[in-house]
Amino acid sequence: MKACRTVPVILTLLLTGTACATGPALENQRDISGPPGDSRYVTIGSAGFTESDLLARMYALLLDRAGYSTEVISVTEREIYEPALETGRIDVVPEYAATFADWLNAKRNGADAAPVGSPDRDTTMKALRALVAPRGLTVLDPGRAVAQHAFAVAAPYAARHRLKTLSDLGRSGLPVRLAAGDTCAQRSYCAAGLKKTYGIDITAVDPKGVGTTRAKQAVQSGRDQMVLTTTTDATLDNFGLVLLADDRHLQNADHLVPVVSRSQAGSVGVRDALDGLNTVLTTSDLAGMNEQVDSWRRLPEDVARNYLESKTLLLGG
Repeated sequence: MKACRTVPVILTLLLTGTACATGPALENQRDISGPPGDSRYVTIGSAGFTESDLLARMYALLLDRAGYSTEVISVTEREIYEPALETGRIDVVPEYAATFADWLNAKRNGADAAPVGSPDRDTTMKALRALVAPRGLTVLDPGRAVAQHAFAVAAPYAARHRLKTLSDLGRSGLPVRLAAGDTCAQRSYCAAGLKKTYGIDITAVDPKGVGTTRAKQAVQSGRDQMVLTTTTDATLDNFGLVLLADDRHLQNADHLVPVVSRSQAGSVGVRDALDGLNTVLTTSDLAGMNEQVDSWRRLPEDVARNYLESKTLLLGG
């Protein structure tokens, strides 16, 4: 079976519209003949940036091979796709364990709640599973790949101000316009954390997305001074950017995990189909695939397929 192309959606579309021009409306996309938690139709959400799209594509290909009919849709913010997971409008989303745990904890206990994410994988997973369970969600086992948010500046800017770490930037007192996602201003790992942990003077958040080409171009051109990206971003050199070390450990090491809607995709079949990726996917593998899409302009689905085939995960499909 072939996964449908990614189609951006918004909240109203998730509630009432179609996710793909060739498919039925989301509310009609359920095979109700199977046992609970084992719908043969699986909707996979991507958060809209390269890495998330690659992971979503790999999930779709692995589930296709296992006999499911899949569709990938792009939903750019957790504030949209997490409720859609709870209601079963989306069945599977690739997530970052520590970041997602802290986000859910803040949603339940307030923005000032103490973070529950940790550099320790087992501690983070225990907290995350406790938070998702009441929401009807399940987090599958983490794999080898780890990513975390990171901040980059233009290399000449770093050299001019002798910046190697985020602490250096805080001590400099320089005003910083930050290219990031549009929710960065409120998130503890982003603008709020940079101010609190490092004393960095964030004057504004330029909503250009996490590690997108236009966000990096904004820093390259001098419009913005810093960009929120990830440690698996393999294109920073292309834009003349360098990472500043997170020397006070604002970011947790985020293990990549599939989050599934238990009512629709909580079956052993889905788990088994996705678990194979855990044993092979590494952080460097993911960075290499990001580079193929962002620098070499290859299609995410093609890159995802080539990778899975190279690891013999699509044999017999």
